[in-house]
Amino acid sequence: MSTVVVRELTKQYRQGSLTVPALQGVSLQIEPGELTALMGPSGSGKTTLLNIIGGLDAPTSGEVIVEGVDLARASPAEVSKLRLRRLGFVFQAYNLIPVLSAYENTELVLLLQGVPEAERREKAMAMLEAVGLKGMENRRPNELSGGQQQRVAVARAIAASPALVLADEPTANLDSKTGVELLETMRRLNEERGVTFVFATHDPKVMERARRVVRLVDGRIAEDLRK
Repeated sequence: MSTVVVRELTKQYRQGSLTVPALQGVSLQIEPGELTALMGPSGSGKTTLLNIIGGLDAPTSGEVIVEGVDLARASPAEVSKLRLRRLGFVFQAYNLIPVLSAYENTELVLLLQGVPEAERREKAMAMLEAVGLKGMENRRPNELSGGQQQRVAVARAIAASPALVLADEPTANLDSKTGVELLETMRRLNEERGVTFVFATHDPKVMERARRVVRLVDGRIAEDLRK
């Protein structure tokens, strides 16, 4: 079963009396284990597409099926369950909770899932080690660099073993060296753990490391290349 199926997807926004198309007839499938980059300039529709796949936004028309769940027909509760149980998110601004430690931020999804404490600790600590943060589990976000905070965000996204991780411009706020290190970490997690990643980005470093590049222009797929 494909992780994501998108068919004839459109999204329009209202700006005053104008209707602005963000996506126009987009169709694609994401298979388990893929490492896919949605590329394109600002306004190309890549973040809109990512948000719709993640159930954070609704399309104007078309079909979106994620892990067998038809988002257009699913109830809000079913979409929330899908996001909690099957999806992981990495945002440009990290979105860590300032008063929680790196460990507490990492275990948060597991806590919300009701995972027992011993199992939560084992999984969260293993993920922090996997992203290179062993020994930093008690530090709060303000005690970590930007790259380290984004690594915590990746650990949090993957700790609960989601079927799909959606990353929106994950390297945008990082310097070049830190961005490369983060991308290598995610690629390793893809290779070793089979985590399926979809990035929305205009960073060429992401395109170099992705196994599939989907280029969007003006809300349409202009190119779809598998390496």
